Amino acid sequence: MKFVFAGYITSPGYKSPDAWLNRINIYTGILEALSKDHEVISIEHIDYRGNLLHNGVNYHFRRFTKGGRYLPLAMNRFIKNQQPDVVFVHGLNVPLQFIQLRLTLGRRVPVIIHSHAEKPFNGIKRYLQRLAGKCVDATLFASYAMGAEWIANGNLAPGTIHEVMEVSSVFYPVDKLSAKARTGVTGQPVFLWVGHLNQNKDPVTVVNAFLQFAATCPKARLYMIHQSDELLLEIKAALTRDYNDAVTLVGKIPHDDLLYWYNSADFIVASSYYEGSGTAVCEAMSCGCVPVLSDIFSFRMMTDNGKLGFLYEPGNQEELLSALLQARQVDMDEQRAKTLAYYRSNLSFGAIAKRFEEIAAGLII
Repeated sequence: MKFVFAGYITSPGYKSPDAWLNRINIYTGILEALSKDHEVISIEHIDYRGNLLHNGVNYHFRRFTKGGRYLPLAMNRFIKNQQPDVVFVHGLNVPLQFIQLRLTLGRRVPVIIHSHAEKPFNGIKRYLQRLAGKCVDATLFASYAMGAEWIANGNLAPGTIHEVMEVSSVFYPVDKLSAKARTGVTGQPVFLWVGHLNQNKDPVTVVNAFLQFAATCPKARLYMIHQSDELLLEIKAALTRDYNDAVTLVGKIPHDDLLYWYNSADFIVASSYYEGSGTAVCEAMSCGCVPVLSDIFSFRMMTDNGKLGFLYEPGNQEELLSALLQARQVDMDEQRAKTLAYYRSNLSFGAIAKRFEEIAAGLII
């Protein structure tokens, strides 16, 4: 099959194809896996024009003309001229552009929209989105339950939802002792939290629960890698009230260094109220970290509905404490093996590419 991937959002800050592809490598790995058996074309919009064949994928870098993002006639004709068997469009928040693409392609070519955690429109835009929803052949969400909101809102037709992880991980298991030598991590067991220090990620609940946990498991350690500081003062205040060395605020680190942090940890902890998928959790699981996660739609999918690791009610400190206490009792070798097996079969680049292939094949007449 011939796959064409396209979107209608620009990223003008990038002038180098290599820099851009490195920026989105948690996604391009899916295309590369798909290209092993199919022809794959990806259309990108950065501050560069040209073509590049990279790891089996044909990238076309284009710029929108003035007003072309909203009336993308040239873009849509270019997609049609590739003679695709199936077209993937990024994002549900471009209904006007999508309707124009459908008119250009006709009904013969299946079009699949890949959701990236958008919420349904309201007001006048809702009707435009509903019209676009009638034109789509399939929509991909990280969780069926996330797509159900769109169906209930009338923005998508029933029967068009498919559950597919949004992105994957470029990381992999390495020797734990070597990783710890690089990170300086100590403790038994070791928990890792990665994210922004904001209300949605809810790091305060994690810190408060872990301080209680550490009172019964004094060798346990929590390391927090954070890319923002919104709740930093509140977290430091909690640590000051009950200060010990159980929690370490690591701060920002280069993304590539996360390979060693994930491989230094036994568990990945996440406390979000909402996620489109869960990139940090996926990366951690690709290195064998056992998940201890808030019970939200995307995390349910990533844990096989709670059969893997531990889920707790978002914001519930007591439930998180209970999950931590249960985590210390498990057979780590067994849980690590289960985590890696589930990642490879459901969350890896190859697994996602296989789902793309299956969904597309089911749409082609």
